[in-house]
Amino acid sequence: MNTNFSRLIGVLALAALVQSAHAELKWEQTSVDLRPGFNDKQAVAHFKYENVGNTPVHFKSVHASCGCTTAQTQNEQVAPGQKGEITATFNIGGRTGTQVKTVTVQTDDPERSSIVLTLKAVITPLLEFQPTLVYWQNGEEPKPKIITAKANKDAAIKKLDVASSTPDFTAKVDAGSAPNEFRISVQPRDTTKAVYATLTIKPDSPANTGNMFAAAARVMPPAPTSGTAITPSTKASVSTARHDLATPAPPPAGSPSQ
Repeated sequence: MNTNFSRLIGVLALAALVQSAHAELKWEQTSVDLRPGFNDKQAVAHFKYENVGNTPVHFKSVHASCGCTTAQTQNEQVAPGQKGEITATFNIGGRTGTQVKTVTVQTDDPERSSIVLTLKAVITPLLEFQPTLVYWQNGEEPKPKIITAKANKDAAIKKLDVASSTPDFTAKVDAGSAPNEFRISVQPRDTTKAVYATLTIKPDSPANTGNMFAAAARVMPPAPTSGTAITPSTKASVSTARHDLATPAPPPAGSPSQ
């Protein structure tokens, strides 16, 4: 009887020991929000962890969601009580706006074998324009129209130079109503003929970087009258006008992607 009881106690003790032996990675955070500077080339997120269990945790794989992001871990094995981190590096390139990248981590942690880490980077462009196209109907009074340029507050832009690709439009720049804002006034010389121009905009900062941006100005072709026959060439002209109104002007050669 005593022998059987001792065996039972031993089995229970062994089961309790096996149950208490486990691996568990505790993450400090699984999502990181970043705001890179306007001249930063990369955004780097650090995802810290600790093995709060009493057996080692092994990393099986660490994969980023796209080729513009890399991820690496400090250790292939994490001992009980050991801390570490996975570093995710997002190569910004010419991207702007909110960029969300993920890293999928696979481990032998029985409690949580797979986890997704999220890096969110909000990238403010050097300059933002509203609108990117100003236009006049054929025969409309040739009054100036305004393009508002909003500069990144960290760029210290004090001046914008604007040049039209044709002499059919003039452009001048004044200070806007808010900090880091500019008003680009565009005016056609004549609205009785259809004409299109690219406006090349160059900020004075950052110096010697060659940053150039583009907007567009257009005088629309005359609308067909009710008694005018619609020819293929007329259809093509109207179609092109509608396309140009819906499509911002492409940046000049050598300018960054916006």
